[in-house]
Amino acid sequence: MKASPASNMDVKRRNRANTLRCILSCERISQMELSQQLSLSWPTILQNVKELAELGFVQEVGQYESTGGRKAKAYAPVKDAQLAIGLDLTRNHVSVVLVDLSGQVVRYQRRSKPFSLEDAYLQELGRLIDTVMDGGCTGEKILGVGISLPGIVDSEAGILRYSHILDLRDVPLSLLSRCIPYPCRFINDANAAGFAEIYGTPTAGNLIYLSLSNSVGGAILTDGTLHMGDHLRAGEFGHNTLVPGGRRCYCGKDGCLDAYCSARLLSDAADGNLAAFFDGLREGDAAKRAVWREYLEYLAIAVNNLHMSFDCDVIVGGYVGAFLEEFGGPLRPLLEERNTFRPDASYLKFCRYRLEASAVGAALVQVEEFLQTV
Repeated sequence: MKASPASNMDVKRRNRANTLRCILSCERISQMELSQQLSLSWPTILQNVKELAELGFVQEVGQYESTGGRKAKAYAPVKDAQLAIGLDLTRNHVSVVLVDLSGQVVRYQRRSKPFSLEDAYLQELGRLIDTVMDGGCTGEKILGVGISLPGIVDSEAGILRYSHILDLRDVPLSLLSRCIPYPCRFINDANAAGFAEIYGTPTAGNLIYLSLSNSVGGAILTDGTLHMGDHLRAGEFGHNTLVPGGRRCYCGKDGCLDAYCSARLLSDAADGNLAAFFDGLREGDAAKRAVWREYLEYLAIAVNNLHMSFDCDVIVGGYVGAFLEEFGGPLRPLLEERNTFRPDASYLKFCRYRLEASAVGAALVQVEEFLQTV
């Protein structure tokens, strides 16, 4: 059966978008390498690179050294050909980032700002966007704004269904973006951070993202796609029961994971300053070390449960995740002990984004939507 012109166009568009993604993932690359990595024919790659160069997304940057034949041309991405903005709204802070097509952060700002639906707060969001664009970035380059929220986001219906942290229920998302002069997309904060972690990886596969911030959340990713669940609540790991009848969670239930692995448990041991808590660990503070040991013991149970349930890598991020590269070593033996099948903790990964992961992921939602149309 002969393919329809429409389906042929879809295939061409998909191949061109994948070619651009591959080029964006490296500093420079040859057409031969593109052909090998994407398993596409030489004429297809030749045409894709030509079209992407005409669109201003790819540029020729010299030649590779000869290996005996004709020198291969080197191509590099024009990463700032288009940009996207990400906002992360929390109870007490606003973060805004400007990212390029590769997901690199060009500029960012973080401000203490209690959340509100008042005009003054919403107008401040617009001013923050102007701040990160300062320096010659024109509005024509901006693909749009992604906004991450701590709650159940129904983007299709355009409603924030529920946010305990922001004390909101069934709020139209358009209220939050009414002072922003760009197209806006909304996403749950943990889903955004998880999306940022896998963005640009050629074989994303399946993975779990566990966010350890002032509240605990997470994301389930299957072949690079977010699994949302039947009611948009997938990944609410913070409300898994960790200790039946245990500590009271902010949700009103007892024994939730959030009550044992929230970043607040650590910052509260250092006068509300998470960085100061880890400074204390560096200095050998015995009280903080005891808190950290207990924290890791509960975290090991939670991470092991996720691995047993989903049988894939688990990335740990959020405020605490940003410190695990330095302080997370003792977590691996705890995981090895709990692994039912073999003493292995290689599935545990520490986050790539240590700052503003949710804001970056929200911006990348806009980038990904754009790449699908190239």
